[in-house]
Amino acid sequence: MSTVGQRERATQNRVVRLFTKQLGYRYLGNWRDRVGNSNIEEQLLRASLEQRGYSKDLIERALYELNKVAKDQNRSLYDINREVYDFLRYGVKVKADVGENTQTVWLIAWGKDAHKNDFAIAEEVTIKGENTKRPDIVLYVNGIALGVLELKRSIVSVSEGIRQNLANQKKLFIRPFFTTMQLIMAGNDTEGLRYGTIETSEKYYLTWKEESQVENLLDRHLLQLCEKQRFLELIHDFIVFDAGVKKLCRHNQYFGVRAAQERVRQREGGIIWHTQGSGKSLTMVWLAKWIREHRTDARVLIITDRTELDEQIEKVFKGVNEEIYRTKSGKDLITQLNETTHWLLCSLIHKFAGKEEGDVRGYIEDIQKNLPPGFKAKGDLYVFVDECHRTQSGDLHEAMKAILPNAMFIGFTGTPLLKSDKKRSIEVFGPYIHTYKYDQAVKDNVVLDLRYEARDIDQHLVSPKKIDQWFEAKTSGLNDVARAQLKQKWGTMQKIYSSRERLSMIVDDIIFDMETQDRLKSGRGNAMLVTDSIYQACKVYEMFIERGFDKCAIVTSYKPSPADIKGEETGEGYTEKLKQYEIYNKMLGNKTPEAFEKEVKKKFVDDPGQLKLLIVVDKLLTGFDAPPATYLYIDKQMRDHGLFQAICRVNRLDGEDKQYGFIVDYKDLFKSLQRSVHEYTSGALDGYDKEDVEGLLSDRVEKGRERLEDAREAIKALCEPVTLPKETLDYIRYFCGKDTANPEELKENEPKRIMLYKLTAALIRAYANLANEMPKAGYSPQEIEEIKREVDYYEKVRIEVKMASGDYIDLKVYEPAMRHLIDTYIRAKESEKLSVFDDLTLVQLIVEQGVNGLESLPEGLRKNKEAMAETIENNLRRVIIDERPTNPMYYDKMSELLDTLIKERQSQARDYQEYLERIADLVRQVQQPASASAYPPSLNTRAKQALYDNLGKNEQLAIELDTAIKRTKKDSWRGNIMKEREVRNAIRNTLSNEIEKDQVERETIRIFDIVKKQNEY
Repeated sequence: MSTVGQRERATQNRVVRLFTKQLGYRYLGNWRDRVGNSNIEEQLLRASLEQRGYSKDLIERALYELNKVAKDQNRSLYDINREVYDFLRYGVKVKADVGENTQTVWLIAWGKDAHKNDFAIAEEVTIKGENTKRPDIVLYVNGIALGVLELKRSIVSVSEGIRQNLANQKKLFIRPFFTTMQLIMAGNDTEGLRYGTIETSEKYYLTWKEESQVENLLDRHLLQLCEKQRFLELIHDFIVFDAGVKKLCRHNQYFGVRAAQERVRQREGGIIWHTQGSGKSLTMVWLAKWIREHRTDARVLIITDRTELDEQIEKVFKGVNEEIYRTKSGKDLITQLNETTHWLLCSLIHKFAGKEEGDVRGYIEDIQKNLPPGFKAKGDLYVFVDECHRTQSGDLHEAMKAILPNAMFIGFTGTPLLKSDKKRSIEVFGPYIHTYKYDQAVKDNVVLDLRYEARDIDQHLVSPKKIDQWFEAKTSGLNDVARAQLKQKWGTMQKIYSSRERLSMIVDDIIFDMETQDRLKSGRGNAMLVTDSIYQACKVYEMFIERGFDKCAIVTSYKPSPADIKGEETGEGYTEKLKQYEIYNKMLGNKTPEAFEKEVKKKFVDDPGQLKLLIVVDKLLTGFDAPPATYLYIDKQMRDHGLFQAICRVNRLDGEDKQYGFIVDYKDLFKSLQRSVHEYTSGALDGYDKEDVEGLLSDRVEKGRERLEDAREAIKALCEPVTLPKETLDYIRYFCGKDTANPEELKENEPKRIMLYKLTAALIRAYANLANEMPKAGYSPQEIEEIKREVDYYEKVRIEVKMASGDYIDLKVYEPAMRHLIDTYIRAKESEKLSVFDDLTLVQLIVEQGVNGLESLPEGLRKNKEAMAETIENNLRRVIIDERPTNPMYYDKMSELLDTLIKERQSQARDYQEYLERIADLVRQVQQPASASAYPPSLNTRAKQALYDNLGKNEQLAIELDTAIKRTKKDSWRGNIMKEREVRNAIRNTLSNEIEKDQVERETIRIFDIVKKQNEY
């Protein structure tokens, strides 16, 4: 056993001890070779239910209902898991016999009975599916698998464990095992633990944060999350099914709700300040749900002035099996409060036309005029006030307190309280219950850091010469090809307009970013432009359309009506109102403003490449969640809350290529163009206490330089151990392995290669973000050239290592925007040549073009014979390993032939040209088995040939077995226990006529595994 495996094993042994000794879980054993492992271990579940006093009849009926849902393979994992969660959370409703009363069988003992549960772990749990998988550690409660943990050694990223968990949930692997799963975890000793639930994508896996004396991160997180009471509490109180996505709480949501629970017990109101984007709506949901279950006659009223939140709250509550009533007016609210029909109410304060602030006074008057004499709301009332930072929320609180004197009020805000309002807000609602500030959320990777720059557009408006200088500055980091292409477009653009007005320059500035900035150019990200007025929004929209940029739209509160232009026609040309009316109507086409807005918002979020820019005034600057939004351009005077909420539109996570949100300010809101000190806690945000907005914005160029220097340092440190002279072969041997005859080396070095690809991508992105402003970032001409050479050098290393290892096949999707960056900022020529590998693998290329196909490889590989040989060998070895399960006998023979060739090359027994011809011939045999072996004519498919090779070359048996399988197999048989059993029986019956009795079972299992891998069955 290799030492690498032992290191990972040592971590697992320690974690098993932690669960058994410190957390008190029972050890069920190593289940690698145990038959019939399942996510519902019926024997354990029966024992638990019997111990808690349930009759045998009730137990059997409950097990039947649970299995019927959990083993269903005709619905999505989300739907099955949701129904299983309902059984876990609310119990299984069954009757012991016909005519008897319905009883609830609690699969998990919640609350004060939690100590009666059987907490246990098993390791190396082998699960049979379409393909067998073996999770490292599974957490069982009463025999039901509720948690799974993948462990990695320190040098392997936790991301690998997360991807393993995600792969295991695919139909191709062991999806049915995850129907009961609640917490899905991956960890190592250096990064600690990350957790999610079913189908949580990698970027949304969470890290727990809590004070602890335990130094080892992995141990600390496991002790905190998997402690018995905490583990059950997270499942019971902090899971939600939200619009097709199952979600778990972040640590800030958990501790916010826990702190609020304590206040509820003490009947003391207060404020929860959780920064924009950190899940405030779900915090409300979990708190309301807890109040409902722990306070007698509890009712919750949520007051918001955001339609989006009003709708979102309704959807999320339905996701936790709770109906919410959305009141239609003040009168309706009073009616509902006077009755006990609904425990959960939502009331919307309508906004002033075109304004961010809600019409609180009108809302209060509407309620007061509908109050009946002696009104007293029914039940124990808790009022949640959303966006309680707003100045008028004090008036709202006082008026509502007069109407609902016994209610408890909790304010929620995503922005800090203004200095001028802080004292009053705390007096009104009570002190802070829990805070989670912006800089904390950035550190926790809950939201992205924001990069700010003020752009001085006005300075470029003097003359064509100035405009040319602006073009040169904007494109100084581009290579010649990319710059020439832009120059051509720019020439066309210049012809379109003659006026040198300010708005034209802003439009051109944004179009330039669309052509040069990675996220915008690739179509994976998009932008918002905030304008001063609806007329200005229409004007810039028209300019974008004139320049051929039609992937944009306006969303405002404006609803064009003929009444708007009554009396505007004077015969003297267009007035502003006429122009606005015409442009807006043309954009809407035949759609209503509401339908248009809905369609545009959906496209902006789901298809960013088709809608690259949203032009807004006030609308969508609060409560609009759009992960692709990366750039916010501001051409409007804004400050404090309005500004804070607006800039948070671009702070949402969205894939590896979105590392920051960018704020481009054309109004110089912080007066940073007038001062050399870039400090963003004053100016437009000086209404806040400095510590409340610390770390919200940082200077784009300053931080860009820091990021570039960090990226340079990281990749140099990674490559430092590569032996001199650090040429192609040296890198291949360090990152792939010294001996291509040893396939384990290639696999063992995979973490190093993944790190190389990640760090090179980070270096390229950091360079591309700063390439046009290197002098501004403080680099000398010599340093600029040196850095460009470095980026080029490491990009070549990355390509050569990817080709030499065969990793390029799996990484096409992994680095979606890389080619655009390389073509634009480094070199385009090499990339064109390598594009052949978009459609073909190296092995396929050799089959199609023979040795000549090798000319498409990067120069560093072509010029070094050993590097070239090792590249071919690694790629071929990879194909042999991947294909072996389909025909073990044949590919074992191919592996032996490859080993022989490698030894001959290493001992220089053949000349290089002869070696290339022999290896090309072997490549063809690997790719096209039929051309390599003389199969009998009757064996005319890959499946029959595989059976023949693995049944001792018995032609008759191979044909009989092929016929039996085709006659027996049903649609979607893989992964279906009953259908698989039928195929297995067909194989067993056919083999039993031909081989010794004592070998039948072993051979049936072996051949069944090969049959499962055949595409034609």
